[in-house]
Parts: sequence; C-alpha cells; structure tokens
Amino acid sequence: MSNPHIFREFDKLMENLKTEVLSMASMTRQNLERAMRALLERDLDLSRAVIADDADVDDLERKIDQSGMNILVRFHPMASDLRLVITSMKMAHNLERISDHAVNIAKRAKKICKAPPLEEASLTEPLYTLADKLLRDALTAYTDANAELGESLKARDKELDRLHKQMITSLSGRLESSAGRSENLLHLIFVARSLERIGDLAVNIGEDSVFLGEARDIRHEHRKPPAGGSDAPS
Repeated sequence: MSNPHIFREFDKLMENLKTEVLSMASMTRQNLERAMRALLERDLDLSRAVIADDADVDDLERKIDQSGMNILVRFHPMASDLRLVITSMKMAHNLERISDHAVNIAKRAKKICKAPPLEEASLTEPLYTLADKLLRDALTAYTDANAELGESLKARDKELDRLHKQMITSLSGRLESSAGRSENLLHLIFVARSLERIGDLAVNIGEDSVFLGEARDIRHEHRKPPAGGSDAPS
C-alpha cells in the first residue's frame, strides 16, 4: 500500500468498520435496556419495539462482515490492523447473539405483562445490572484496546453465575406452590438464563479485546494444566 490514495482509502474503511461496530453495540445495549424495562415496567409497546428493531442489528452484522471481508481481500492488513478486522467481525457476531437474548427477554415480558403483576420479576434486576456492567466494560475494552479490562471480565462473570443459580433455585422452589403462576415463573427462569448468557458473551468480547490489544489468545487458558502438573509430559 505505497500509494497515498490507497492509504487514505484503507484508513477510511478501517474507521468506518469500527464506527459500524460501535453503532451495533449501541443498538444492542438499547435493545437490552428496553427489554428489561418492558419486563419491569410491564410495557407491551417496549416489548414490541425490541422485537421489531432486532432486524436492524442483524443488518448491521451482515454489513460489518461484508466490510471486514472487503478490507481483508483488498488490502491484506497486517499486525494490529488485521487483529482489528478479525475482532470487529467476531464482536458483531457476539453482539447479534446478545440482541437475540434481548428479544427473548422482550417476548417473555410480553407474555408476563398479559397476566397479573408478578412480584418475582424484580429478582431479575441484580442480574441485569451485572450483565449490563459486564457488557459496557467489554465494549470499552474493545474501543480502547484495553487488554487489562478485557481480561478482568472472566473473573467478574462468576458473580453473575452465582446470582443466576441463586435465582433459579428460588424460582424453582416457588413453582411447587405457584397457584397458577407457574408459566410466568418459567418465563422468568428463561429471562435469567438469557441474562447469564449475555454475561458470557460479554466475556467473549473481553477476550477478543485482549487479542486486539496484546495479540494474546486467552480463550482457553483456564483449561491448561499447571506447569509440572500431572498432565505435563514426562
């Protein structure tokens, strides 16, 4: 890429790619926030808006994939530029899955809203708070190529896992004496499951941010045997 014009075009395409990812991230977080408001505030219109707007997130994922492939094929980027393209495409996939979970929450909220108020819905608030914080920090890690922040998410996700298990145990116990509320309690269990999975997907983005910032792949480091351990070759 010795031609100055090619350099300028490459820089513009790279900047557009990052802008598209950040736009998709903003839309995904908005969908999740509205889905939870629909559940907690019993707002059917918000539920419908989340379900309708998910198509825009899907369109952005396709656009990001196309942009990334175009850059790879035309410019053969190296080092940090290559990592940015790969990370952006992977991030779009994770964001699309998070938006799908937001849609799932919105659909469950629609059904719950058609029944009498369910006081147990408030149990989802601590899970949402943690999941959203993980997601926000994952997006910051990507934007700033902050490997330290990205790497910290895996340990913090354990608290979300703990709250998830606690909520499932509580709701499962209430199913036995639910007095006609069992269907809506089951909907809440699936909402909790979606929030737990959103935390996992935020961790994925954090791991990709470590790769972006430091060219390290930490996805399966927790599975490696300790040096000199029983699994080490003799």
